[in-house]
Amino acid sequence: MYLAFIAGMQILSTQETRSTCCYCGVGCGVIMTSENGNITGVRGDPEHPANYGKLCTKGSTLHLTARMELRALHPEVRLQRTHARQPASWDAALELAADKFAAIIQAHGPDAVGFYISGQLLTEDYYVFNKLVKGLIGTNNVDTNSRLCMSSAVTGYKQTLGADAPPGCYDDVNHADCIFIAGSNTAYAHPVLFRRIEEARKSNPDMKLVVVDPRRTDTAAAADLHLAILPGTDVMLFNAMLHVMLWEGWYSEEYIAAHTEGFDDLKRTVRDYTPQHAATVCGVAAEDIVQAARWFATSKATLSLYCQGLNQSAQGTLKNAALINLHLATAQIGRPGAAPFSLTGQPNAMGGREVGGLANLLSAHRDMANPEHRAEVAALWGVESVPGKPGKTAVEMFDALRSGEIKAVWIACTNPAQSLPDVTLVHEALRTAEFVVVQEAYADTETVTFADVLLPATSWGEKTGTVTNSERRISRVLPAVAAPGEARHDWQIVVDFAACLSGKLGRKNILAYADVETVFNEHRLSTIGRDLDIGGMSYAMLESAGPQQWPLLQGEATGKVRLYADGVYPTANGRARFVNAKYVGVAEDINIRYPLHLTTGRLRDQWHGMSRTGKLGRLFSHVEEPMISMNEQDMTRRGLADGDVVKVASRHGSATLKVAASQEMRSGQTFIPMHWGGQYMGGAGVNALTTGVFDAYSKQPELKHTAVQVTKLELPWQLVAMRRGNALVRMDRLRALLQRFDYATLGLFGREEEGVVLRVAHAEAVPEAWLAEVDAALGLDDADEVMNYRDAKRGISKRALMSDGRLLGVRLNGETAARDWLKEIIAQGADARELRPWLFAPLSAPPAGQSQRGRIVCNCFDVSEQEILAEVRQGAEVAAIQAKLKCGTQCGSCLPELKRLVAQPVAAS
Repeated sequence: MYLAFIAGMQILSTQETRSTCCYCGVGCGVIMTSENGNITGVRGDPEHPANYGKLCTKGSTLHLTARMELRALHPEVRLQRTHARQPASWDAALELAADKFAAIIQAHGPDAVGFYISGQLLTEDYYVFNKLVKGLIGTNNVDTNSRLCMSSAVTGYKQTLGADAPPGCYDDVNHADCIFIAGSNTAYAHPVLFRRIEEARKSNPDMKLVVVDPRRTDTAAAADLHLAILPGTDVMLFNAMLHVMLWEGWYSEEYIAAHTEGFDDLKRTVRDYTPQHAATVCGVAAEDIVQAARWFATSKATLSLYCQGLNQSAQGTLKNAALINLHLATAQIGRPGAAPFSLTGQPNAMGGREVGGLANLLSAHRDMANPEHRAEVAALWGVESVPGKPGKTAVEMFDALRSGEIKAVWIACTNPAQSLPDVTLVHEALRTAEFVVVQEAYADTETVTFADVLLPATSWGEKTGTVTNSERRISRVLPAVAAPGEARHDWQIVVDFAACLSGKLGRKNILAYADVETVFNEHRLSTIGRDLDIGGMSYAMLESAGPQQWPLLQGEATGKVRLYADGVYPTANGRARFVNAKYVGVAEDINIRYPLHLTTGRLRDQWHGMSRTGKLGRLFSHVEEPMISMNEQDMTRRGLADGDVVKVASRHGSATLKVAASQEMRSGQTFIPMHWGGQYMGGAGVNALTTGVFDAYSKQPELKHTAVQVTKLELPWQLVAMRRGNALVRMDRLRALLQRFDYATLGLFGREEEGVVLRVAHAEAVPEAWLAEVDAALGLDDADEVMNYRDAKRGISKRALMSDGRLLGVRLNGETAARDWLKEIIAQGADARELRPWLFAPLSAPPAGQSQRGRIVCNCFDVSEQEILAEVRQGAEVAAIQAKLKCGTQCGSCLPELKRLVAQPVAAS
């Protein structure tokens, strides 16, 4: 049995449970080890076809994030906005929510409420939300954070191929002769898939890797050809490539004639997109455009992989379509190794799309504008009708909440107060709303702050249902442990709410499900005869035969690996459609006031808003605090040095953080990781800067790009405070202080026993009362155990806590040069008694014998950059370093960086 439990022992209840990772859309299989109700380990599932046992640095530490600190464990309600929430029973919390929603619906109509949900929900969760909103309440105001990452891919597929169905699969990596990656730092965002690419290139040394990305990321650094285009110029590039293909005869007239339509219009358009013209617009060499076109068109099989660099744009649909045009023109589709393959950002964004869990979709890829489709769904659900008017999408929903058009919002398993663009307006919307329900596993997200009702939900390792990954593969999700506290499954919360709400609205309860499998079976029924037909699937099949791709019809043993091999597409005439994509620039141009491009993206070791990864110290060791990366020449022109505190301002807001020179950036461009929000830095985070302008077709906002200015701040008063032990609780206490300072960041460090670190800078000395609050939060206010040093004339104040010879915590202000090596001493937990004389000395370097390890490159084996560079200086190559230090030999997430460090020139020590 594929999902057989290795369990059954009543005395020592140790068991292994197969499930999936809850991070990216690769959908890796995991095996969880649990003992006595706690998840104690996780490893890759060697039988799961998405990863065959491999996990990235995030996935391999999942068990370490399965902890109860800061989990939402009990329902809470707030009866008045000026009051704090108080614990409540489930019945009381759901009764209050149902009363508020029913009153608003009866007074203002169903469109006065909205639901904002998540690509991290399971498919069954998604299905019941969709049915609740569109079937019971009667509005299409249900959207998802997948709108922020995948809706342009959905629309691009539908406009060209006829259905939201990625035609390829992961195995295509092994059959491709050219891999074309556009707008994706795959090495960071989908690292297990990037391991496959690395292995495929070893097996096929003639394979060409082309990467399109404004930054020289680790993915781009590995490419045979890196096209470092200017932000937003993708359509110009793709059309110029098609121009070259037509000029050189590198296209398939036979395929175009037999299987497509609309080519003549596109052909006339791309006539003007010469490589010479595109070179001036895109900022790359014309000959590189020709080379990319040659490899793409003439390779035996070309696989394109693309993600947010294409999707998160006001022209995202056209970017997707322009790339798919290249596949259709060259017949690079429907064969092993040949496909346009959108990489899903979240673990179940695909499942949400399958059940119609967006404001403009219906179940099983049905068209909301089609009366017959609406009637089919209404009949399935047992209601008179479902609404035909598209609902509010993500940005629109919160705009409507701010204007009062929507009065109440229900938010589940997502953190829009951090993740939506122009987040200052989102905060205003949540403050303006009459009623906010947050259904969440974690009690400390930015959005929870605004909740009138907080409903505790289960999380990874506790849930049951199914998910669908990027290659249309459905996996069974099983729980390893019971729900903690009073937390309930997301689908069950919806069902319980529906039972309460239906009575208040005087309507039939259409969500009376006894268990989660019943939900799946109804979803399966809705797909029969559709393009994503899963009539042949069941929980029993997924548990015995393992994950399966759709479509999988009744009577079939396995699903379809690749689509469109016969050249027949799910359109009215069976032909794929060329989209006449024309180049339009970024939504926000640079100008004198905002002269720099800002792009956003992922870190290797963090995930989304960090509600899970931000609770694990070792995941801060690669990048420990928010930084803006800049080209060194741009920094020099502004008088900036590494580590300077700067103000980054856009048309929407500002953020204060440190700056770092980066060889990844070309002049005129900057980069900030998307993850940092108000939980980890002063202000509202990176999305205080981004624009809410969205694509006209997909309604996906241009989160990837905005225009900014960067200016240096003079903040001479500085503080660093650190404390080992009870780190998450101390972090939660310190968060209340972040907004007081001109600059502040908060993070974790350490591996075995973690610590919390607060970094602060301010224009002038802060009140003593503020320091006392920092000391109290970190337990540095006990006069009997804490060593205290104060030099009022020089403005220096220091505290240190030592117990049993170990340094547990310090607070340094006025003199912070020793901060990094002291953090390492605290993290190591070693005997520090010999360091007493140095603790309060004005130091610029560690004492003799104390070295700073610096940034950690390999999280699996805790190998630092300095340790790797020491081996490089001795002439060691990658294999020798791996053999000695073991870096890159487990999850492999650090391999691209390890190779880059070995390849770059290193100064002698």
